[in-house]
Amino acid sequence: MHTVSRLFLSVAVLGIVPLAPAGAADYDPPMIIEQAPDLVPVEIGSGWYLRGDIGYSLKTEGRDPFTYRTFDGLNYGSDSFDTASLSKEFSFGVGVGYSFTDWLRADVTLDRFSAGFSGTTSSATPCPGSPAGTTCRSEDASEFTAYSAMLNGYVDLGTFVGFTPYVGAGIGYTYVSWDDLTNSAYCVGGACPAPALVGSSTHGGESDWRFTYALMAGVAYDLTDNMKVDLNYRYRNVAGGDMFGWDSATAAAGATGIQASDPGFSSHEIRVGLRYELW
Repeated sequence: MHTVSRLFLSVAVLGIVPLAPAGAADYDPPMIIEQAPDLVPVEIGSGWYLRGDIGYSLKTEGRDPFTYRTFDGLNYGSDSFDTASLSKEFSFGVGVGYSFTDWLRADVTLDRFSAGFSGTTSSATPCPGSPAGTTCRSEDASEFTAYSAMLNGYVDLGTFVGFTPYVGAGIGYTYVSWDDLTNSAYCVGGACPAPALVGSSTHGGESDWRFTYALMAGVAYDLTDNMKVDLNYRYRNVAGGDMFGWDSATAAAGATGIQASDPGFSSHEIRVGLRYELW
């Protein structure tokens, strides 16, 4: 009797088991959620950099002799300064640039620089109001302030243990503004009265834009991943332009136009600066 009961229970269990898969088919299949892709930020401004420089002119000189016009009340003539020199001064610059590749970059810069002018002239005739038989010598002084806007291109020659040598060139325009020129006339000769200074005059300074080009060579060093220190040499050539006008007495006598136009000037500078890369 017990054997029959156990047999019946086993058959009943076997009959129920096949029904389980049929019941499971009524459920939706499990959902598989894939991992969301990581967001990669876009590098806004990658390759751009800012720069600032300070320079010192080792030599600034006129490209040709400094000349000026003369006027005797009727006719115009021309003459040149016996001596003319430009002082050594500091320059300052800022700019923004872009690195196209590891080898090629370009920037736009704005520089400010200045120089003092000192010159002398002489005449075989007496200074106005001086005795006959004497000659006249003048001492002249002025200065200019200039602003250069330049587009520059560079070729970086590879980086070696943090040092990157490069060469470059630039073109642009420079606004040159001359201050008034002061002319002091001195009587020369034994018959001159004392003191020898017999008078002075002022010539109004002129301003204009001039074509400019530059050549550069230097080396940059990586201070950090984003900061470089830049040491370079630059040759800058500024075209000639208006320098000063006539003094009031000569203008009142009928002289018109510009009395002197400088021949342009070139400078040899050593500069040091920083470049900050915007990543």
